[in-house]
Amino acid sequence: MKILDSKSSYSFQSGNFLSTKEDQKAMVRERMTEWRAAGAIERVETPTKLARARELGYKAKPGFVIVRAKVKRGGLHRKKIKGGRRPKRYGYNKLTHGKSEKWIAEERAQKRYPNLQVLNSYYLAEDGKYKFYEVMLVDPSNSNISKDKNLAWLSSPKQRGRVYRGLTAAGKKARGLSGKGKGSEKSRPSIRANGRLRRH
Repeated sequence: MKILDSKSSYSFQSGNFLSTKEDQKAMVRERMTEWRAAGAIERVETPTKLARARELGYKAKPGFVIVRAKVKRGGLHRKKIKGGRRPKRYGYNKLTHGKSEKWIAEERAQKRYPNLQVLNSYYLAEDGKYKFYEVMLVDPSNSNISKDKNLAWLSSPKQRGRVYRGLTAAGKKARGLSGKGKGSEKSRPSIRANGRLRRH
């Protein structure tokens, strides 16, 4: 007797999301019209990408909050010098953030909901002006979170303001802590501290 492999409905959702890419693009394009008109931080009832949210720890229970964040694309530029001198290498344009747009989205969501903690986030879509992310936050004081063996660690006081200290996945990646071994010798304990240690 042949035994068939059982799959969860979330694995089919993820597969369908990739296979019907053109249909998904049309749907996302329609939704982005609404997202652009909405505010920078908008709370949503359910995740747009449910399979991806569950991969990153989402559970459909009280204590979870899903937020859609809108972040402007592009680099930075300084104001031009007004005066009679030659600012040859001042660097007006092509300045880049020290953080990823994903990390910035997480920080803005945390600022809007200071009593919650950021668990994780994922990419949604982008257009010529904005990038859209969905950020998952949890309420550490909720008993559904503090009594869950997989989420209880977020109730610790040590996790307070973790997004501002670069402790989320996006923050660790931006700090160069996503890899180990060859090529990552100067990333720990941090890039700044490592340089300070090597100077002495």
